[in-house]
Amino acid sequence: MKKAWAIALSTIFLFLVLPTKVFASQGSILGIHILNPSEAFEAQKLLSPSSSTDDSHYITIPLTLNDLHKQDEWQKFLDFAKEKKLIPIVRLATRVENGVWIQPTKKNIVDEVTFLSSLNWPVDAHYVIVFNEVNHAGEWGGQIDPVSYTDTLKFASDWAKSEEKNYQILPAAMDLATPNTSSSREAFTYLEQMRQYNPNIFSYIDFWNSHSYPNPGFSAAATDTGKKSISGFVTELSYLKDKTGKEYRTFITETGWIDNAATDSSLNSYYQYAADHVWSDPRVVAVTPFVLQGDPGPFSGFTFINRSGQPTHQYAAYQNVIRSLAERK
Repeated sequence: MKKAWAIALSTIFLFLVLPTKVFASQGSILGIHILNPSEAFEAQKLLSPSSSTDDSHYITIPLTLNDLHKQDEWQKFLDFAKEKKLIPIVRLATRVENGVWIQPTKKNIVDEVTFLSSLNWPVDAHYVIVFNEVNHAGEWGGQIDPVSYTDTLKFASDWAKSEEKNYQILPAAMDLATPNTSSSREAFTYLEQMRQYNPNIFSYIDFWNSHSYPNPGFSAAATDTGKKSISGFVTELSYLKDKTGKEYRTFITETGWIDNAATDSSLNSYYQYAADHVWSDPRVVAVTPFVLQGDPGPFSGFTFINRSGQPTHQYAAYQNVIRSLAERK
């Protein structure tokens, strides 16, 4: 009898301390990155190709300062997300002026968090990303400034946590492929400058956030490894473990291949390999490839839906993987 009780207690303990198992049972890690709330319907069509599954899926979306007067639109988006079991990951953003994203003020952050707190969310956890790829000057007011970003991340985390809305804070993802130039900084150089300025900065986040793209040229094989590959998050998590002693779990909020002559015949196998051998890492909470609707524009090579509203090769390749994983359950 004592042995039976010991086994039962061990099972309960493992259930409590291994949150990855809970996430796995609740839905799929595979999601999509969209650019505005109106894309939710098309996102749900991509992510739920079969009515025989009832998985939840993650969906990354930016919130800009221009959205703050669109409360009705955002609430409809979140209501739809609740109905269709979509879990939002909201990335804070500002607005573009003179060709760059302006640096946020404290008021900007307060206004955006207040806006998000006024909405009814589909799930208890409020996943929020504090801005984007700040190791590019164009994403941070035309400057490379890890000190000011560190202060911004701490303030945003403190303010969101004060709302008592179960905000889960993710940092800005780094561009893992960029070098040190006058307008960019290598990712780990940037992160180390953040940590040297505030050794406790990573204690203000709940999860890591990664943009693990297949570089160079968004065209490398899925089997490649290292910081510039789709396995880039592994290098990031190792860095965090070394510097903080903590095992972080990560959201991969941007990834995916450009559709060109070099990748066209391989997209199906690349996505399948990634799902089976890379994104299956138990530390990965969600994967939201970029981007659902990026055509016309600079992201047309990544788009899952073209300017005519038709699915692209990206769409078919990714949906096949979603379908195959669902059928294995």
